[in-house]
Amino acid sequence: MKPPVHDASARQHSGEPSCGPGANDCRQDRRRGSALAELDGEIAGLVGQSTQELRRAWRTLHHTGPTLDLSRDLIIRGLADKLQQRAHGSPTRALQRRFRILAGEFEKGARSFDPGGALNTGATLVRQWRGRTHTVLVSENGFEYEGRRYRSLTVIAERITGVHWSGPRFFGLGKQMRAF
Repeated sequence: MKPPVHDASARQHSGEPSCGPGANDCRQDRRRGSALAELDGEIAGLVGQSTQELRRAWRTLHHTGPTLDLSRDLIIRGLADKLQQRAHGSPTRALQRRFRILAGEFEKGARSFDPGGALNTGATLVRQWRGRTHTVLVSENGFEYEGRRYRSLTVIAERITGVHWSGPRFFGLGKQMRAF
């Protein structure tokens, strides 16, 4: 029998994940893995709790009690979602806004949704205003204008014009884009 080999290339060829250049990378991966396993165990443990215990856990995580008409299944799902958000982070405001728009379209009876309503990261918006060209870059977390980051186009439109404007309307975006 061959002695075990402890290098990245051996792990790579064995199908195991290869750690990065530093020795800490493997330890961080193991810590992340154990944290995820702990989260999975915590979520799986919710099913075995009584409804009263679930309501208590809801109050602890949400700082308010669940409504009385909320089913046990929905309480478990809400708790699992909150635990995952704490571990991995919440969705961005833009994504939450997009979810609300899609939910509204679904409630109106729309059978399909147009994904074209979102601006792609890296897109450039250009607007001529009083003889000057204004360029805005769409970034992952908002917008960039004249070297500064902004959360909304409306703030940029106000900065350019000096008065309140709908940012998406100012930059000529269609109605579907105005939610952004």
